[in-house]
Amino acid sequence: MLYGLSAEQDMIAQTVRSFVEKEIYPHEELVERTGEVPTEIAQHIKEKTLELGFYACNFPQSVGCAGLSHVDFALVERELGRGSMALNHFFGRPQNILMACQGEQIDRYLMPAVRGERMDALAMTEPGAGSDIRGMKCSAQRNGGDWVVNGSKHFISGADHADFFIVFINRNNFIQRQLSASIFRSSH
Repeated sequence: MLYGLSAEQDMIAQTVRSFVEKEIYPHEELVERTGEVPTEIAQHIKEKTLELGFYACNFPQSVGCAGLSHVDFALVERELGRGSMALNHFFGRPQNILMACQGEQIDRYLMPAVRGERMDALAMTEPGAGSDIRGMKCSAQRNGGDWVVNGSKHFISGADHADFFIVFINRNNFIQRQLSASIFRSSH
């Protein structure tokens, strides 16, 4: 049996490769030199991705996205890997856990994220636990209308540009180790 890319998969790979060469490579030296992505460059990359129809391509057609298969999405990621991660972050691949949004969360978080109107960041990794969710100690408790998060997270990709954070927390005071993911708005 022969395995290879279909014509559509080859087109996906070629399109993303061309995007990286035209929209990512030209900005890499600046980002490496300054250590940051200027807002106008981030916005430009996001707009170009939206024009191509690849923004949130990891999400299903039922929410207005490309609905790429896992193999097709792996091809997108392979080609994006040719360029700077700091820049290709704005290609727009929201966290898949947003598909678990319910009720008002759909209009508040899911839909704006897949339309490119808001950016998310995933806060999972903890000192001493890494990304082992069973070892997480970070918790959150209600305090009036707010939540108080106790603990720390690190290595949060995209935190500088996030409009909201998906934070994995321990919600049962470490007894049963029940974990949940909560969404918190960014203060910037």
